[in-house]
Amino acid sequence: MLVTSSASVRYLTGFSGSNGAVLALPGEAVFFTDPRYAIQSGREVSCRVQVCKGPILPAVAAIVARRRIRRLGFERAHLSYDGFDLLRAGLPMNTALEPLAGWLEAHRMLKSEAEIALIRRSVETNSKAFERAARRLRPGMCERDLAAEIDYQMRRLGAEKPSFETIVAGGERSALPHAHPTGAVLKPGQPVLIDMGAFQDGYASDMTRMLFLGAPGARVRRLYRAVLEAQLAAIDAVRLGVAAARVDRAARDVLKAFKLDRAFVHSTGHGLGLEIHESPRIGKKDKTRLAAGMAITIEPGVYLEGTGGIRIEDTVVVTPGGCEVLTPTSKELRVV
Repeated sequence: MLVTSSASVRYLTGFSGSNGAVLALPGEAVFFTDPRYAIQSGREVSCRVQVCKGPILPAVAAIVARRRIRRLGFERAHLSYDGFDLLRAGLPMNTALEPLAGWLEAHRMLKSEAEIALIRRSVETNSKAFERAARRLRPGMCERDLAAEIDYQMRRLGAEKPSFETIVAGGERSALPHAHPTGAVLKPGQPVLIDMGAFQDGYASDMTRMLFLGAPGARVRRLYRAVLEAQLAAIDAVRLGVAAARVDRAARDVLKAFKLDRAFVHSTGHGLGLEIHESPRIGKKDKTRLAAGMAITIEPGVYLEGTGGIRIEDTVVVTPGGCEVLTPTSKELRVV
């Protein structure tokens, strides 16, 4: 099997660079990279390393041809069409290329104790960065400046980078689930949605919290209560053997009781680890049974055009006894 996705390459070898591939053969593995990573791969990778002065895939094809391998699997979601052509050109016609999907991802869903420890550390760094940045929030600050402050604090605390573009959305813009920070000024009387995550030692965290500039009105308090109850219900549903769709339904049932289910426009969560979005998807149709070691997010939200949005998100690990919420940040209604 040829592995080319950076997350799975790191999972198999520990390599943290941007250009690498693994050829898994019977009884051994060969790691391929370019001269930029010759020293780094020698320190991080324990299997045989081949440094390629040209493109990696012809070097892979050469070994496959020399070994007379008749069937080579590849990650269908990660090998480009150009890459496929380059690989195919170097192989004998009687070597079959077989697209594979989900096999390594299924292994990566179940985190080891060491991986969970790294995710926990990333979560704690993320929460500390939030607290530091939140203390600096004042009316008149713009979304982009608050996002930059969050990213700065993450790095000061040891993160390599954000695990996605930090979301800061104030007022009506908080109704955009994946809003990009702009120069919009954060004003008194507005909700501010902050969705943030850190990559630390290769592992991601993810959290969403709401801040309010001034005392929120009754309608906003009701919306916040609905989302909080939905989030807590979904967390309570996280148990061994429960289908991911059941966790999603727990959140939707609460929002339906508040007549807000149509304002919930995305899934309840997703797996995370070496990537910010991994399997399983905590959505309406996902039949994956939760198992100990899965790290997932729980993040219901409601979004009302012209009013704004509310989302609350934690990183959670499935345990033999149920689940553990890793995110330490309070979910109380927070007024700045």
